[in-house]
Amino acid sequence: MRHTFAIAQMTVAEQASDNLKKMEAMMREARERFRAELILFPETCMAEFSRGMTRELRAETAEALDGPFVSAVRELAARFSLWTVFGFYEHAETADSENRSYNSALILDNRGEIRGHYRKTHLYDAFGYRESDDYLRGEQLFCPIDSPFGKLGLFVCYELRFPEVARAARAGGAEILLMPSAWVKGDLKSEHFRTLLKARAVENTCYLLAANQYSKIRMGESAAIDPMGVVTASAGEGELVFPVYLDSERLREVREKLPSFEDRREELYGSVQRNMMNRCQSEI
Repeated sequence: MRHTFAIAQMTVAEQASDNLKKMEAMMREARERFRAELILFPETCMAEFSRGMTRELRAETAEALDGPFVSAVRELAARFSLWTVFGFYEHAETADSENRSYNSALILDNRGEIRGHYRKTHLYDAFGYRESDDYLRGEQLFCPIDSPFGKLGLFVCYELRFPEVARAARAGGAEILLMPSAWVKGDLKSEHFRTLLKARAVENTCYLLAANQYSKIRMGESAAIDPMGVVTASAGEGELVFPVYLDSERLREVREKLPSFEDRREELYGSVQRNMMNRCQSEI
């Protein structure tokens, strides 16, 4: 069966209200122009923080799952009857949070109900930046969820560099991997991004969709990769929405031709995969 998704490559503004207006326009375009069934937004599309902003001000922007930003996106998802995946800053209730929040992502169904909730587990402490100075790590990988399109896996940006994350999603039954991102520009960063997207798709025989932010420092280049590593849709620079077509029969044929997941030697290296499979089974 064939399904139509949309990827929203977005320039994120400082104010959440401005971003909601952009998201509404992009969701309308995705639904009315492309007849999309799911739209994928970038990481932390709730707000863009300036480098000089204090940790306290960042933490004040964060909100709970029933906060105004999340609630507004839920209303949009229901209005447009559109599964919606997006990143936001989640308030941390822990006593030792030290004014840090979570870098979180949600999957909403076409009624606006929360179907998946994930807190980024691998923070971007690399290339001279320390995300962990401002954010808390999540402590559990995302357990893939059922949807009308297949089983959806979810991880965020920097986690593309950790093959164990995508592999655990595959072990949990994922057929489509969704990645909100805010990939930063830099030497070889574009090459890394595209190479790793293809690798994660091929080694797990999954579709992989990445929605990246675009700005003076964010790279853009959002893309969709099929289970054989073919780039089926992509963007360069700029702010845009574009369609992605996924075919469950294509996925079945690739997995039949390339049964690498079934051929793995779990007794040699599979403890993470086994733990994920057991946890996901217990949550069904």
